[in-house]
Amino acid sequence: MTANKRSGVKNLTEGPLLPQIIFFSLPLIATAVLQLLFNTADTIVVGRWGGSTPEECANSLAAVGSCGSLINLFVTFFLGFSTGAGICVAHDIGANRYEDLHKTVHTAVLTALISGAFVTAVAMTLCRQMLILMGTDAAILDEAVLYMQAYCIGMPANMLYNYCATILRSSGDTTRPLIFLSVAGVVNVLLNLLTVIVFGWGAMGVGIATAASQWVSCILIVIYMTRMQGPCRLEIRKIRMDIIKFRKMVLLGLPAGIQSTLFSLSNVMIQSAVNSFGPVVVAGNTAGSNLDSYIYATQNALYHTSLTFVGQHIGAQKYRRLKKCVLWCSLAVVVVGLMVGSLMVCFGESLLGLYAPENPDVVNAGMVRLSILCLTYFLCGLMEVGSGTMRGLGKSIWSTVISLFGACGLRIVWIYTVFAWFPTHEVLYLSYPVTWIITSIILYICSFAIIHKLRCSYEQSQASAATDAEPQIAETIS
Repeated sequence: MTANKRSGVKNLTEGPLLPQIIFFSLPLIATAVLQLLFNTADTIVVGRWGGSTPEECANSLAAVGSCGSLINLFVTFFLGFSTGAGICVAHDIGANRYEDLHKTVHTAVLTALISGAFVTAVAMTLCRQMLILMGTDAAILDEAVLYMQAYCIGMPANMLYNYCATILRSSGDTTRPLIFLSVAGVVNVLLNLLTVIVFGWGAMGVGIATAASQWVSCILIVIYMTRMQGPCRLEIRKIRMDIIKFRKMVLLGLPAGIQSTLFSLSNVMIQSAVNSFGPVVVAGNTAGSNLDSYIYATQNALYHTSLTFVGQHIGAQKYRRLKKCVLWCSLAVVVVGLMVGSLMVCFGESLLGLYAPENPDVVNAGMVRLSILCLTYFLCGLMEVGSGTMRGLGKSIWSTVISLFGACGLRIVWIYTVFAWFPTHEVLYLSYPVTWIITSIILYICSFAIIHKLRCSYEQSQASAATDAEPQIAETIS
């Protein structure tokens, strides 16, 4: 990994691949895990002290959990555009197009600001109606609405931070987003203790603390980017929409946004199915999903790694190393997924007990989820790496179509067929590993076919250019 002194960005297309992938991925994994640790602190605080009785605490925990998939439904569509920005940044860096990179940064920031304002307005207005449509239990509905409305205050900051973090990561910097998130996370935990334990605001207090911490991370990353050097520097006066760059971001990012939204929609349907089992199962599912999200976070870090490495290599036209990039990322995601998943199963009951220490029914419900998902989560990781590879190759639409068919579509079919015939927790959760493996196989077949075609086309063009140059050289010599 070499840093370009002129640009301040890191070139990931030179040097040994595996060490670069490891050093690039570790801060990403640490960032994701740290963010989840703070989210876990939210959940533990509300699960332990969100009410005066174990039942009230369980209801507060369920209120927070019932909003998760709905919040993702609102947010992930526009965050998909940040994926498009990241791909543009990686391509521009690989090709040394620094003027284009400067335009991409400012277009991305303006897109984030507009998206954040829009998401906040829509989510604040429709959250109660959406929660009712999801079948949220009446016992937790009002508290869930208050939590989501408080959370929405931080959505503009969440958007801007994620866009800026994507830009920095695609330029090779995965460390500073980790630092900014660490500071914001400490603020989040302290505010949780204040709003939930001291003020007794329950789920709403968690939402307020989360929103405040998102503004902290946003402010820190914006200040840094306005002071850094190179084409990724943010200049407030130059924030404007470059139509060409925005169009490319949309072409690459819109499919990712649609995919994420439809994935969230399928998760909303699964959450609705979980809601039908009552508040205890909802609370157990909330705690379990919070724990298995640690595994997903490590897998998703390798998604960003594959996207960035493939994107820079495409920009630099270094096709010979592409297949190695994908294989090393795949190996890493399997190893990490199996290690973290095994640990989660071994310590699952003790960890779930942190969320509901006096409610064994909640712990048992959470273990149903963990026992099925944890050891198969590496399949999700392979799907993530395959999707990141396709997007880095510039085939974002392909990635979306494959993922929607293999994961989202089949998952919905599963709910209306297999789960309808056998309506149990186990059958519902089995929809995840089944759809992961099908989607992964299709993504890898397509990725390697595209890489092979690009390499052959490039080598043929190089050979043709060399052949055309030979007569000219001979003429010059004569």
